[in-house]
Parts: sequence; structure tokens; C-alpha cells
Amino acid sequence: MPKYAALIYGDVAEEEAPDPEVMQQVMAEYMEFGQNNGHALAGGEALHAPSTATTVTVEGGKGGKAVFTDGPFAETKEVLGGFYLINADDLDGALAVAQQIPGAWHGKVEVRPVMEFDDEGQQIS
Repeated sequence: MPKYAALIYGDVAEEEAPDPEVMQQVMAEYMEFGQNNGHALAGGEALHAPSTATTVTVEGGKGGKAVFTDGPFAETKEVLGGFYLINADDLDGALAVAQQIPGAWHGKVEVRPVMEFDDEGQQIS
């Protein structure tokens, strides 16, 4: 069965400092969506704000020099084409994996921490 990534974009300003009551309501809506659509969902994650991202570029292609830039990087000619979830102990470990992704050799790879929530939808990381 085919799978599709639903990449949810929103107002960055709201992501930087959301109102806790609004965030709780939104997360409740997402929890309800997930419970009511569990059979159709293979998985998903919320991302921390773009300001937490690190962008990886490998200059010269495979085996080249890895360059890390704080924050996200996107130009209008570039589009998000997919994602990997990386298990790593810390950002350095994630960056070591990210520089091996072919997208870093041909474009940019943005690395961002994943938010974690408890069973009630409260953010725990």
C-alpha cells in the first residue's frame, strides 16, 4: 500500500512562541485526528521550530567537505522532497548521519529535533 508524507506548514511566528492554551487545543485536535484515523496513519512527528534546525551541505559531492549552517535553508527554487527520521544521541550524531544523505551532496538537508508528547498531548521535549 502506498504511503504519503503530509508535511504540515504553518506560520513560523506562531511556532516560535505559541500560546500554551492554543497549543493544548491544537494538540488535542491532532490527538483526536490520530485516534480517529489510526488505521490510515503509518506514523508522524511534529518538528521543533525552524530556528532549531541545522542545514548540512557536502561541498564537492560524496566524500567532500561537510558544511553545517545554523537554521533552515530554503530558496524558492528548492522544495521539500522527503524526510528521514534519524535516531541519534545528540545533534552531532544526527549531523554525522545527515551528511551521508545524497540530498546533502546535491542540495541541502535540514536537521531539526522532533517534538515528543505524552499521552495527553503535552509536550515533553
